[in-house]
Amino acid sequence: MGTASGSVPGIDPAAAAAAHAQLKKVKKQKVLLMGKSGSGKSSMRSIIFSNYLARDTRRLGATIDIDLSHVKFLGNLTLNLWDCGGQEAFMENYLSQQRAHVFSNVGVLIYVFDIESRDVERDMATYVNIISALVQYSREAKIFVLIHKMDLIQPTTREDVFDARAALVKRKTAEAVSIVLKQKPEQGGQQQQLQQPQQPEPSPTLTTSASTTSLNNADPSLNLQLFATSIWDQSLYKAWASIIHDLVPNLSVIETQLASLGQAIDADEILLFERTSFLVVSKWTSPEGERNPYGDRFERMSNILKSWKHTCSKYTGTPRNAEQFSDFEYKMGVTFSMFATKFTTNTYILVCMPPGEARFNSAKLNVAAARPWFKFLDGPVVSAQSQQPQQQQ
Repeated sequence: MGTASGSVPGIDPAAAAAAHAQLKKVKKQKVLLMGKSGSGKSSMRSIIFSNYLARDTRRLGATIDIDLSHVKFLGNLTLNLWDCGGQEAFMENYLSQQRAHVFSNVGVLIYVFDIESRDVERDMATYVNIISALVQYSREAKIFVLIHKMDLIQPTTREDVFDARAALVKRKTAEAVSIVLKQKPEQGGQQQQLQQPQQPEPSPTLTTSASTTSLNNADPSLNLQLFATSIWDQSLYKAWASIIHDLVPNLSVIETQLASLGQAIDADEILLFERTSFLVVSKWTSPEGERNPYGDRFERMSNILKSWKHTCSKYTGTPRNAEQFSDFEYKMGVTFSMFATKFTTNTYILVCMPPGEARFNSAKLNVAAARPWFKFLDGPVVSAQSQQPQQQQ
């Protein structure tokens, strides 16, 4: 059990200092959010980053051309989020006149498919064109494909429907990459050749079992992940937490420090949330915590806490983007105890632990004592010498 002292056993001040030294500038990532018109792109963006409720998204209009926003995540990551309108005229423009402008220097592509679309073949042709342009200009970009509006599919068939669509997406991705890579050695003027939209039909059909292998053989650096999502449940948080996770600077230091804190206070599980979106930035689970049978519990907590925040906003009259609570406790008798509290300027922390009042109170004190070792989450560290002239002014 941890002690209520000025420092927390197990947390290495030297490691924390090293983390501070590494964060000297804000990391920026260009994120493309694409998909056909009506697929749900702007709705999910508004829920995650603008604190919309799912029912509020009905009043959102169609995105016109590119809606560019700068989303600050924690204090050291800025997402340059390009929400690209999905009307056919806009898509053609992205792939021709704006091709280099849109697809250069991309860190992440998030492509959204409407599972109830009635023109799957046309949707896939557009997707193949987008992947071709991405591979041409941003080969290292990560690709996240969201099969969206899964709540419209009967629960008994959702898994099979998703698996079938995911297999098709993998196959079409492999075809798109193969087309681009085959054209490279044959055509010096690759850029001109790719200006015309690529059609997937001439490519050989691949079997579902070979789709992932073919994709990896085509380009081992291509990173593709697929998720089934809906704005009405926690699946949206699972997908976006995965998207954000690998973009967070100094993630290994966060995970190490979180593990040290968890062991020091004898916790079962610790979740670190970003303050506004309540996406899980990082987590630590003890061997005992690994026995929890609910694999989606992290996304459920994101959904629950954000819904509670909306409730607080409703009854206090404060803006949704404002800070709504500083501390939350829940004690389940002899089963477990948990608390969620404001941790740093940009984060909340949730601690789940075995029952026991003394253990619970000690953990809260030690979490408070650990805050200085996670200050690097709030942004690039400015030395005292550089701050001094500003303070004198």
